[in-house]
Amino acid sequence: MTIVSITPDFALDYGYTYAGGLGVLEGDKFYTASRLGLDYVVLTLFYRGGYVDYEFHGEEVVAKPQHHPREFYEMLKPGEEFVIRLKNEDVIIRPWIYKHGSARAVFFEAVCPMWARKLTDRIYIEDSLEEKFYKYSLLAKASAYYIEHHIGVENIDYIDLQEAYTALLTLILPVNSKYRIVIHTPGPWGHPTFPKEYIEREFGWTLTSPQVVLTEIGLTQAKEAFVVSQKQLDVIKSVFPHHAGKIKYVTNGVDVERWTHPEIKKIANNPSTTSLWSAHLKVKEELLRLLKKYKNIDYSLEKMIISWARRVTRYKRPYFIAKLVEETAGKLDAIIVLAGKPHPHDQEGIGTFKWFKKLHDTYENVVLVHDYDVSKAKTILAGSDLLLFTPFSGWEACGTSYMKAGINGVPTLSSRDGGALELIEDGVNGWLFGNDIREFINIYTDPRAREIDEQEYREFKDKLQEIIKKYYEDRKEYQAVMFNAFKSFREKADIANTLREYYKTLL
Repeated sequence: MTIVSITPDFALDYGYTYAGGLGVLEGDKFYTASRLGLDYVVLTLFYRGGYVDYEFHGEEVVAKPQHHPREFYEMLKPGEEFVIRLKNEDVIIRPWIYKHGSARAVFFEAVCPMWARKLTDRIYIEDSLEEKFYKYSLLAKASAYYIEHHIGVENIDYIDLQEAYTALLTLILPVNSKYRIVIHTPGPWGHPTFPKEYIEREFGWTLTSPQVVLTEIGLTQAKEAFVVSQKQLDVIKSVFPHHAGKIKYVTNGVDVERWTHPEIKKIANNPSTTSLWSAHLKVKEELLRLLKKYKNIDYSLEKMIISWARRVTRYKRPYFIAKLVEETAGKLDAIIVLAGKPHPHDQEGIGTFKWFKKLHDTYENVVLVHDYDVSKAKTILAGSDLLLFTPFSGWEACGTSYMKAGINGVPTLSSRDGGALELIEDGVNGWLFGNDIREFINIYTDPRAREIDEQEYREFKDKLQEIIKKYYEDRKEYQAVMFNAFKSFREKADIANTLREYYKTLL
């Protein structure tokens, strides 16, 4: 039987049809499902201009589209075009298909008319709320057509809806017994709303609430719902208490094959503290070569490398490491790697990105990787000596960067949030700081957020300085933490375990 996963965000090893964590996670599921022999179909959109890259012109930050490499286009095969109705017009859809073992991905591209073609230009970047609505209506209607005409509802075991935008499909294709919604985001942006007039006009439903929360549609229509860490279950149940009975958790994982560096793979079957450290130094040397493309640094392998690498937005608290760099006047005894991007409409994120660039320009030991992507993540997460994972407690659904680091023997200093609480044992295979907050505190409106930040920043600063000291003064103990991370994460963070939980009847 077939599994269908519908997602707005999807990252293969080539191309830029993703913006961040969700897309990379869905790519990991795809590759692992193929190795497990599952008949696994991903339905998503083909974004001609990708997500976003940035250029710096003095103090100005300029956003620009991404261009897919030739290898990405060569992987895809065009399917038979079909027509859907959107805004009472015919819209021609061209599916692009990628097959990988037993799995396949189908990317829907709007061909014409031009207003519809624009909908598949960029991922998560729109000019208006209405344009956003029609983008996800297109994904829903194209998915419904493809399921009915190329897969067959009767052949499907599960239709997994990744995030709330995909819940629009349930308004078209009434197969509720097969739907499951996976909520990847506790924050408000993960529960988007549209005016009821949009949905009534496009789908013919009569609704009462003036603003329709898509997560509510998904939770109401789906047979089951999942969140992606044990902690997120507590947070989401407090946000949607009336659906608590159908919500479960399955903690995310990572594709160990995809994210283990080749040097680490060589020692993975017979590891020791010594062999892991030797392999790590080779990966670290590769990371130093990468960093020299961004800045003319001249540091030995002895120098500790600390990385903060993820989307640049407030709840991930990029200002923790930026503030510490400024407070210490760049005198932290380490190379500080800042990697990630803000959404082009996130003005606060853009401001933090400029701050990162200023630190890069001011301090010799700070390097900004402004065009962070899957390829660079593989080197940064495996080659660093320490990863920083700093979200505001209750806002990170799970996170996987610390898993990707851990399977390569790189420990993390993490706030007490997401799946880190299930995998990191403080002082054993990584380090923890801050509070384990199980209620959802709005960091934009709740005055408690600032007090929590101030207290947790002090703890973060003290703990990081202790870890740096340990790295230089007690190297054997540091290597023991690395080895513990390597052993525990390779066992517990394998996304094959996640898939076995999701698809117990098929695996």
